[in-house]
Amino acid sequence: MLCQAFCFRAAAQSTEAAQWIVPSTSKDEPNSWLAYRKVVSLSEKPTQTITKIAADSKYWLWINEKLVVFEGGLKRGPDPDNTYYDEINLAPYLLKGKNTIAVLVWYFGKEGFSHKSSGKAGLYIESQAPSLNSNKTWKTEQLKAYQTAAAPVPNYRLPESSILYDASKELGNWQGREFNDTSMQPARELGTYGTSPWNKLVKRPIPLFKDFGLKNYTKAPKMPFVSKGDTIVCNLPYNAQITPYFKIEGAAGQKITMYTDNYLLFLGGEVNLRAEYITKDGIQEYESLGWINGHKAYYVIPKGVKVTALKYRETGYDTEFSGSFTSSSAFLNKLWHKAQRTLYLNMRDSYMDCPERERAQWTADAVNESGQAFYALSKSSTAMSRKWLHELVAWQKKDSSLFSPSPAGNWDKELPDQSMASVGYYGLWNYYLHSGDKQTLKDVYDAAKRYVAAWKLNEKGTIIFRPGGWTWGDWGDNRDMLLLYNLWYYMGLKGMQLTADELGKSTDAEYYRQLMQRFKTSFNAQFWNGNSYRDPDYKGKTDDRTQALAVLADVADAEKYPAILKIFQTEEHASPYMEKYVFEAMFAMGYEKEALARHEKRFTPMVMNSKFTTLFEVWNIDSNGVGGGTINHAWSGGGLTILSQYLSGVSPITPGYKQFSVKPQPGDVSSFKTLVPSVAGDIKVSWNNQVASATLEVTVPKGTEAMATMPKGSYDHILLNSKKVWSKQDNGKPQMFRLTAGSWTLKGIKISNY
Repeated sequence: MLCQAFCFRAAAQSTEAAQWIVPSTSKDEPNSWLAYRKVVSLSEKPTQTITKIAADSKYWLWINEKLVVFEGGLKRGPDPDNTYYDEINLAPYLLKGKNTIAVLVWYFGKEGFSHKSSGKAGLYIESQAPSLNSNKTWKTEQLKAYQTAAAPVPNYRLPESSILYDASKELGNWQGREFNDTSMQPARELGTYGTSPWNKLVKRPIPLFKDFGLKNYTKAPKMPFVSKGDTIVCNLPYNAQITPYFKIEGAAGQKITMYTDNYLLFLGGEVNLRAEYITKDGIQEYESLGWINGHKAYYVIPKGVKVTALKYRETGYDTEFSGSFTSSSAFLNKLWHKAQRTLYLNMRDSYMDCPERERAQWTADAVNESGQAFYALSKSSTAMSRKWLHELVAWQKKDSSLFSPSPAGNWDKELPDQSMASVGYYGLWNYYLHSGDKQTLKDVYDAAKRYVAAWKLNEKGTIIFRPGGWTWGDWGDNRDMLLLYNLWYYMGLKGMQLTADELGKSTDAEYYRQLMQRFKTSFNAQFWNGNSYRDPDYKGKTDDRTQALAVLADVADAEKYPAILKIFQTEEHASPYMEKYVFEAMFAMGYEKEALARHEKRFTPMVMNSKFTTLFEVWNIDSNGVGGGTINHAWSGGGLTILSQYLSGVSPITPGYKQFSVKPQPGDVSSFKTLVPSVAGDIKVSWNNQVASATLEVTVPKGTEAMATMPKGSYDHILLNSKKVWSKQDNGKPQMFRLTAGSWTLKGIKISNY
C-alpha cells in the first residue's frame, strides 16, 4: 500500500505536481463554500483514471455536468494530525475531447465532537490523468451566496453550521460545460502532498455514501400551489438522513426556512441544524446540501410563493439491510426492525450516538452498534467497525489513556468504562470473531495492551478506581460504580487474553489468565454478599447492571443464578444502553422466558410507539417529545443482537464464521425466521414449535459448518433430514449436530405425541 501510494505520487510529478489549492480570496472562515472548476481535453476516453481527492471538509464533484460524488470526504481525522482522502476511478465519466470538472467544497472551520478542524480550507486532487491534478491551472471562487444562518446556532458539539443561501448572490451554473469562467480566479497553491495542516493523507476506509436520489415525500400538499404563508409539513417514509429540495416561483428577497421534527421537537435538548434560502426573482430550485434527519420535513414558505416541487434526497452509509428477523411476537419483530433502522441512521462518517444533537462516536455506543451491524447489515458495514477501532487507538494519548468520542476537536475526556468495553471482549474481540479480520487485531493490540496496563490493581487483585475525565458508568441512578468499573476491567482482560492467544503472544496470554483467576476469586470474596454483588460502601438500590456484567464475564458461577434472577425481576435501573447486557445475561443463564418478559416490559413504550421508526435514548418521551434524550439512539438496539445471537442462536465459534453455532433459545416464542448475513455467507435459521413436534431448519453457507442443537423441549426422538439421530432412550440431552454446507432440518417428535 505504501509503495503504491509512493509510486502514484511519483507518476504525478512527471508533469505539474498536485497541490492543495484555495481561491485567492479565501479567508478560512467557518462555513465557507468554495467553487473549483477546470476544463481539460483528453486525446482519448480513458479506461481507468484512479484519482485521489481530499478536501477540508466536504466536497461535491461534477464531471460534464453529471453529479459523480454527493458529499465526498470524511470528517477529520484518522488521528489528531492527518486527513482522509477518497480514491475514485473517474474514467466512466470522462470523454474523449473536452471535459468540465467542477468541485464544490464545504469548509466547516469549526471543531466538534466528530471533527478535528485543520484551521484551513483546501482541496487536493491527484490523478493518473495529470491534467486533472489540482494546481494553479484550476479556476476558483469563494461563493458569496453561501452564508451562515443567524441564531439559534447549532450547539458546540457539531462542526457543521446552519446554511443560509442567498440566491441573489449566486455565481450561476458554474458546474456547467458552457459556463464562462473568465471571472473566476486562478487557484492559490498551498503546498504539495504532506503539507501542513493536512499532513499525511489516509485512504478513506469506508465506502462513499449511498445516494438514493431525489424522491417525493410520502405525504405532501398537492402541487403546484401558492403558499398562504403557512408551514408546509411533508412526511418521510422513516427517520432518514436527508437534504431537502424545492422548486418555486416568486419575488426576490423572501426567506424560506427548512428543518425537520428533530430540529423543532425531538432535538435531544440542544439546538442542531436547519437551512435557510433567500429567493431571487422568478423560477428557481435549490437543494440544501447539509444533511439533516427526521420523520417529517418542514418548509416555512412566505405568502404568495408558488411551489411546484418539494422533494428530498436520502443519503447514508453504503450498505444493505441484509439481515432479518421475524417471529410470532409482534413486539420482538418491531424491536428488531426499529433497531435496524436506528442503527443505519447512526452511521455516516462514523458511528454516531445520534444524528442531530452530537453526531459523535461515543465508543460505548459503537460497541453496541458494531455488534448489531454484524447481524443486521451487509458485509460492507464491517468497514465502519474497523474504522472505529483504528480511530480509537490512533487518538490514544501519551499517558496511554483512550477517550471518546474520536475524532474530536473540542473534547478529550476519558470515560474509562467505555474505553475498556471497546478494547475488551465486546469490542475488539467481538469484531474479530465476527469479521475474521486478523490484521485489525494486530493493529490495535499494542495500544489496547497499553491501555489495560494503565489500570492499576490493589493488593487484593481488583482495581483501584479509575475516575478518568468523566466518571460515567451509565445514564440513570443506582450505579454501583466500583463494581461496574471492576467488571468492565475484567471484560478487558478477557478480550486481551483471547487476543493474545490468537496472535501467538503466549506470555501475554498467560499473564492475563493469571490476572483473571486472581481477580475472580478476589471479586467474589469482596463483593458477593449471598444475595447480590454489591460494594459494601455503595448505599443505593442493588444495581442490575453489575449482576449482568458478572454473569457475562463468567465471574458469577451457576449457583448464584437464582439469586441474580430475582434481582433482574425486581430491580430495573439500567438505561436502554445497559439493558442489552441484562437481556444477554438472562439468556446466558438460561432464563430466556424471563428475559423476554423483562425486555418487553421495559421497551414496550418506545418499541410500540407508532409515531417513530427509531428507538429512543431514554425509556420514553414526555409530552414535549424530549424526555431528556433523542428519539434515535442506536445504543437502545442491543436487543437486535440478542434476538439473532441467543433467541435464534447464531454465533461464530471460530473467527469469520468458518464454524458457528446454532443453539436457539426461543423461550415461549413459537416460531421465528432469521437471516444472518455473515462474512462467510448468509445463514438462515427457522423454528416452528407445534403441538406434536418442533422443527428447526438451518441453511449453512459454502465453506463453513454449523454446530446445531434443538432448543429445550420434551422430545422422544430427533430426526435430521428425516433420519433418526437421537432418542430419549439414549439417556442424555439432545446432542450437538455437525452440519456441513447445505440445508438441514432437525425435527423433534414430542413425548406426549409419540
